[in-house]
Amino acid sequence: MNRRLLPLLLCPALSLLPGALAADDTAPIRVGMIGLDTSHATAFTKILHDPANGYPVRVVAAVPQASADIDSSISRIDGFVETLSKDYGVKMMDSIEAMVAEVDVVMVESVDGRPHLAQAAPGIKAGKPTFIDKPLAASLEDAVAIFDLAAKHGTPVWSSSNLRYHDGVTSAATADVGEVAAVISYGPASLEPNHLDLAWYGIHSTEALFTVLGTGCESVVRTHTPGTDVVTGVWSGGKVGTLLGLRAAKTVYGVKVFGSKAVVEESAGGAYPQLMAEMVEFFKTKVPPVSPEETLEIFAFMAAADESKRRGGTTVTLAEMLEKARAAAPATE
Repeated sequence: MNRRLLPLLLCPALSLLPGALAADDTAPIRVGMIGLDTSHATAFTKILHDPANGYPVRVVAAVPQASADIDSSISRIDGFVETLSKDYGVKMMDSIEAMVAEVDVVMVESVDGRPHLAQAAPGIKAGKPTFIDKPLAASLEDAVAIFDLAAKHGTPVWSSSNLRYHDGVTSAATADVGEVAAVISYGPASLEPNHLDLAWYGIHSTEALFTVLGTGCESVVRTHTPGTDVVTGVWSGGKVGTLLGLRAAKTVYGVKVFGSKAVVEESAGGAYPQLMAEMVEFFKTKVPPVSPEETLEIFAFMAAADESKRRGGTTVTLAEMLEKARAAAPATE
């Protein structure tokens, strides 16, 4: 079958889950995954299932979906589906609604942020705690809608880049540098035309920036060239956070913190085991480790950066972007 002829959301029916695990205190937490077109799906499952970690969690069901207009999605999904099915016994289902009925929690693992609202909605409406992998959405409007839906149904939902939990980032965030004046976060920032520019890959360095500085960003200005983005935000109290996005870079990440007593620089990178430790705690407590307010501010930062680029590099406030997004967000029930 030529998968390039399939529609945006590819949902092959591979097999149906024949039965659920017994609901008792000794049964593992049952995870349902949606997407499977990113290596995160297999990497996260491997960590959760590893006996050495002792996690009471198993990925038991999944709904494969891919985006026909993103090559990295459509070209890799078959391999990930095969690995999950053969190596971990994950049952492939033909609808999200059917899968949700058979699991305790949901992980949305589509590389494309555009379908995340639709993919997450059945689980949110069913009250199933939900993790949505980066990016939470392709737009600020969809990000607002996801958290609006979660609030309406009282369902805990969160999203995060694994970079937030890298030892270098957490060390930079907790370093004794005195009063923080400025932070620089740098890393790869390849673009995808259907997403906010920084949401596609710059989300990693953006999350690292917010991990160190916290919330409170008020305005953004952006300098854009074909190979580089420099996005500078001003935080309440006068702190300055700068995101340096490099198109040519592939794996180099880092943060540099300028304080009144010291300057600290830390390299950063992937932190899948650390993210999964946070994930398991979320599954147990149902308390998101990253608040909706922080994630929405991160998306407002990225949206303001795009608006600044459109306006030729002028300053744009996050309040303006959030007000517009709330007015334009898709309605949820």
